[in-house]
Amino acid sequence: MFLTQPFSQRKKYRGTARDLVFCLFPVIFFCVSCSRAKPEILRGNLELVYYENGGTPVEKFSFFVLPSDGDGIEDLEELRLYHDWEGLSWTLSSGDWIEQTVNGQIWIGSRAVAMEDGSGLPRGQYRAELVDKGGEKAEKSLTFDASVTRPFPRFSIAGNRYRIESAYPRHSLIAYDNEGAYLISVEPPFLEGDVSGLGLPSRARSLALWARDPEHSLSAFTDVVPIGDY
Repeated sequence: MFLTQPFSQRKKYRGTARDLVFCLFPVIFFCVSCSRAKPEILRGNLELVYYENGGTPVEKFSFFVLPSDGDGIEDLEELRLYHDWEGLSWTLSSGDWIEQTVNGQIWIGSRAVAMEDGSGLPRGQYRAELVDKGGEKAEKSLTFDASVTRPFPRFSIAGNRYRIESAYPRHSLIAYDNEGAYLISVEPPFLEGDVSGLGLPSRARSLALWARDPEHSLSAFTDVVPIGDY
């Protein structure tokens, strides 16, 4: 065909318009089939979570983004978090991150972003990066200043009574079964009361306190406490 011949050797093509369409169709089809939508990060969130860790609280980030990709969420391959000033980075593959649905929208991320040595996470400017399977990237800046700190809360159970000592404005009790699997999250009506009044499923065998300060993106998670018969 004339499209593959050197310029000086090309002959005048006298095919019909229909022939020309069929000739160009493979090229047009190839271009359309290879088009890919670029990913976007519509929103991002960093929340600092303190974990009791046997009495020595450690810091972890709850890091989630609200992604958008015209090729579908299954086209996303990696989610990265950078702290450029400190030269730090964390990478989550599509098999590593978890999905959570908020108001009908799927967020992806992790609740376990931490320093390898267990030290505190740096404050300041972070950068989220989302990469799809075609190598297309999207970025969004995130800032965490930790302008507010609160003492670590305390949670205890004695007999049928639970007790919460906390300076956080909101609280949830997380119930687990005998194997440590999550069952339910309940908001206690009071900082102290009867375990039997919490409406827990009969399979619940332990509780942990999740104390939260949503306004300042701060929360704390206590170790689990076993519960007896109630």
